[in-house]
Amino acid sequence: MSQPARKSRKKLNGVVIDATFAEAFPMKATRLIITAQTEEWAFNAANAMTGFATSVIACGCEAGIERKLSPRETPDGRPGYAVLLFAMGDKGLAKQLQNRIGQCVLTSPTSACYAGVDQTDKPLPVGKQLRYFGDGYQTSKVMFGRRFWRIPVMDGEFVCDEVTWAVPAIGGGNFLVLATDQAAALEACERAIKAMRRVRDVIMPFPGGVVRSGSKVGSKYAALPASTNHRFCPTLKGVVDNDLETDTGSVMEVVIDGLSAEAISEAMAVGIEAACKLGAKRGIQRISAGNYGGNLGPHHFHLHEVLA
Repeated sequence: MSQPARKSRKKLNGVVIDATFAEAFPMKATRLIITAQTEEWAFNAANAMTGFATSVIACGCEAGIERKLSPRETPDGRPGYAVLLFAMGDKGLAKQLQNRIGQCVLTSPTSACYAGVDQTDKPLPVGKQLRYFGDGYQTSKVMFGRRFWRIPVMDGEFVCDEVTWAVPAIGGGNFLVLATDQAAALEACERAIKAMRRVRDVIMPFPGGVVRSGSKVGSKYAALPASTNHRFCPTLKGVVDNDLETDTGSVMEVVIDGLSAEAISEAMAVGIEAACKLGAKRGIQRISAGNYGGNLGPHHFHLHEVLA
């Protein structure tokens, strides 16, 4: 991994902002609106559907809850949640949708599932495939220029859009929080995530939005596509070449997937600003970012430009 230049650094509340960039890559994404009889059951379905979806490296997709929706914002006037799913291509995204909706939303009491993006030329099957669970008793209806399927289930019926659509997206926006100790790094990241969740069109797919096992591309073991980012591991100071201060005790990363570069930039900016509010006096030393010299992806989010 390339390291940030020491020159041209700036500070925010005493925290050094490295002159480096986060490197991100193209993905495909879609938004779904999950509703239910109550907010709790809408959350249960949305939360289950977005589980085990932190990284395409092993999970097949990256997914998360974008935001809670009021009944005024949902197609059926019930409580709901918007979820975003990201994959490397249309085919992979379609497979994840079928499995996750079928096992986590169709199964969840009182749930319904709707497309939450504008129509494009890349339809992805939802009810088009799930209808077969109705064993021939399913019915459909066209409303507002869209076809919906009604699938009989034991608590009533499951209603869903026939298709959703794939839209261009970006994965891998990120920033690193370097601190004197684990508690300071985590508190800064928690503050960042709380602020970032107010930004639309983005998710932070890792648990609680934070990842402690940041990775680099490749490994000394041929079977692994990624391995620990050893240059940012505090316990390896003195063992490998790194760019950590002598008193850096913990590094944590926030990863952002978004539907646009503008959304990722906004999320990074509010997240970094929130993290830096703790300040150098509370143990926050630096903000940096993960990149691979520009070889991984074409989207480069320069920290100084994002904060400008």
